[in-house]
Amino acid sequence: MIRLIIFDLDNTLTDFMKMKEDSVDAAVKAMIDAGLDFPQEKIRSEIFNIYDEEGIEHQKVFNKLLIKLVGNVDYRMLAAGIVAYRKAREAALVLYPHVHRTLLALIKKGLKLAVISDAPRQEAWMRLCYLQLQHIFEVVVAFEDSGEHKPSPVPFRMVLDRLKIEPHEALMVGDWPARDIVGASELGIKTVFARYGDTFGTKASGADYDIDDIYRLTGIIDKLNDLQAKG
Repeated sequence: MIRLIIFDLDNTLTDFMKMKEDSVDAAVKAMIDAGLDFPQEKIRSEIFNIYDEEGIEHQKVFNKLLIKLVGNVDYRMLAAGIVAYRKAREAALVLYPHVHRTLLALIKKGLKLAVISDAPRQEAWMRLCYLQLQHIFEVVVAFEDSGEHKPSPVPFRMVLDRLKIEPHEALMVGDWPARDIVGASELGIKTVFARYGDTFGTKASGADYDIDDIYRLTGIIDKLNDLQAKG
């Protein structure tokens, strides 16, 4: 019997990469308006190069950008970029279609819900609060909570232990096969690949199920639990 659904956060519940790209584009335009005299595409490329080197959650990306391009941190440009980024982020950070409906349907079925995210703890919780999901999940495990990135078994075991759930009673939903699907599968957790959030052009996910709409989870849960009830 499936009793727990574990979700990845970024690109599973919310379109993180669209949010990131929209926010960076807004920041670039604002910094140009503030006097950063470089082509828009060059600035954007440099920002994503820094993210590639430092991680997509790096908090000093605009500082490093300005040092690289103009030799120092110009605070007029920095502040313009940060403010524009934050405004755009709030507008662009939205749930994928049918997420809210799906989460409510799963709760009504008596299932426990959890999140495992490789994002820093503060950033993960900020996103959940922006999305008004902070009260939905019984357990949220971010990077600092486990000290391990997926596919390490540590964050998965942490969720299972906290909720007193066995691996065969859980199902993991994520967009990144090498982390979400592999990590859960190795513990015996059933897996669902969120193809709608795939940014890698994945052909074969290795998951038990692939879905193009998150609401399909409700049917998968019903099927699994009906089979086990009859079995």
